[in-house]
Amino acid sequence: MAKAISSPSKTKELLASYGLKAKKGFGQNFLVDPMITKKVAQVAEAEELVIEIGPGIGGLTEQLSLIAKKVIAYEIDESLKDVLYDNFKDAKNVLIYFRDFLQVDLTKEMQSWQKTFTKISVCANLPYYITSPVLFKLFEQSNITTITVMVQKEVGDRFYAKVHDSEYSALSVEAQSYYQIKKLFVVPGRSFNPSPKVDSLIVQLRRKEEIPSFNRSLYFQFVRDCFSQRRKTIRNNLQKKYTIDEIEKVLSICNISINQRPQNVSVEQYQKLFEVLYERKSICQN
Repeated sequence: MAKAISSPSKTKELLASYGLKAKKGFGQNFLVDPMITKKVAQVAEAEELVIEIGPGIGGLTEQLSLIAKKVIAYEIDESLKDVLYDNFKDAKNVLIYFRDFLQVDLTKEMQSWQKTFTKISVCANLPYYITSPVLFKLFEQSNITTITVMVQKEVGDRFYAKVHDSEYSALSVEAQSYYQIKKLFVVPGRSFNPSPKVDSLIVQLRRKEEIPSFNRSLYFQFVRDCFSQRRKTIRNNLQKKYTIDEIEKVLSICNISINQRPQNVSVEQYQKLFEVLYERKSICQN
């Protein structure tokens, strides 16, 4: 029986055979624990179309291909073309694009995929340096059912951080506005080659049945504006786009103090703030 790509010996063999090594510039840490890659794939609800970002040499891709009807992976590092081609040349359900995922027109791609697949999920071991931008991009898509990601533990903690917590951030508000969030398990640094100094966390986000109806992109930008400088008040952070009178009136309507800082405002309050402010300006879109 062939060894899994994510086994330590197979990973070492592939890296040596193709003259490869992990690149810090791409945040590469190859997962070398086949039990973890298998477990992640099994819990990812990836039976139809699954999107993977940053497949590396294909350890998780291999396990997803055993479950999914279609795996679409985006890899920015073109030096991995040969190893990925050789590993998946016979896998008819795996399609790998050598593109920067952050530059992909995901809305256009989603519209195309939905003609064939009724369920789209995401499963990825995200490079630490692009974790937040990738997640913000995914959050803007309303038709992704589940997002199962391996992230740096401190980033994972932000997903389910509550108001007043030190980890509570724009990422917390965005994620909790649209998803039920579940912490699955911790992956120790020794499970990677090379081994990072920090542990990782597997987090799963499942789309809520009832979600806000307003425009996600506008809402997310509003939340990020509110958190633009954590030590300042929301009133100060919003002054670049709105007048003081507008901001203070909206805060008053929502029963929020003008001295409130972003980490002390709940998810529900952010939704109310956005709704009131954008309805007044008549630019809220469904």
